[in-house]
Amino acid sequence: MSHTAHIPSHRKPRQRASKSALRAGVAGGVLSTIAVAGAAGPAQAEPVTQTIEMPTITTGLSTAVAASAQATQQVALDLETRAYEDAAAESAAKKAKKAQAEAVRKAEAKKKAEAKAEAAERAERASRTAERTTLSAPAGSSSGNSSSASAPSSSSSTATGSAGAIVAFAKAQVGDAYVSGGTGPNAWDCSGLVQAAYRTVDIDLPRVSQSQSTAGTQVSLDNLQPGDILYWGGAGSAYHVAIYVGGGEFVGAQNSSTGTVQRSMDYDRPSGAVRVL
Repeated sequence: MSHTAHIPSHRKPRQRASKSALRAGVAGGVLSTIAVAGAAGPAQAEPVTQTIEMPTITTGLSTAVAASAQATQQVALDLETRAYEDAAAESAAKKAKKAQAEAVRKAEAKKKAEAKAEAAERAERASRTAERTTLSAPAGSSSGNSSSASAPSSSSSTATGSAGAIVAFAKAQVGDAYVSGGTGPNAWDCSGLVQAAYRTVDIDLPRVSQSQSTAGTQVSLDNLQPGDILYWGGAGSAYHVAIYVGGGEFVGAQNSSTGTVQRSMDYDRPSGAVRVL
């Protein structure tokens, strides 16, 4: 026997395999648990994703977007309509203002034209009166009877037959308007009235004053008969005509200011006369 056989050993006793296996098992279990937990993480998120009702949210959102788009479109349409209405109203206002200004301008122009025509008529009448006075003075002094020119012997009461019809027609038009180029039935110029009066007895006279002043036999102003044609200006160049109705009066379409009137020859003495009947 050895002398060391009874001496106890100072080495640590070896761990038994069971303890090592236990420790290894514990460690493995922990790691396995961790691994399982890690692997279970994504698996736990999947049910959350599946429980979100995305179709419901999407449908509601689409409806809201569609409603908003429709409302926006309606607002845009309303604004466009209002803009169109405003533009139309502005255009109508401008046209009305322009039309009113044009009407005022035409009225003023017409008034000026009428005043000018009336002034010209007065001037021409005064000039013709002065000229006739100068020309007739020697004849009046030689005959010794200056009143015969202003007092024709015939009167309207003696107008019969064709002359009576012409005179009646002319008088019936008194009060009608004067229109340049007018031939009736409610508006005349001077030669248009004379032509229409003679047409009642089937006599077709020329249309214009110049031709009517030479359409018959020249007669003196102191030997007039109802129905004779009076003219102002020269024979063949007359600028105005009328119908003698007797009693020292005539009917004529004078101008736009007076219209068709019956006046005394003293109002505007004619230059001459022609007899057609």
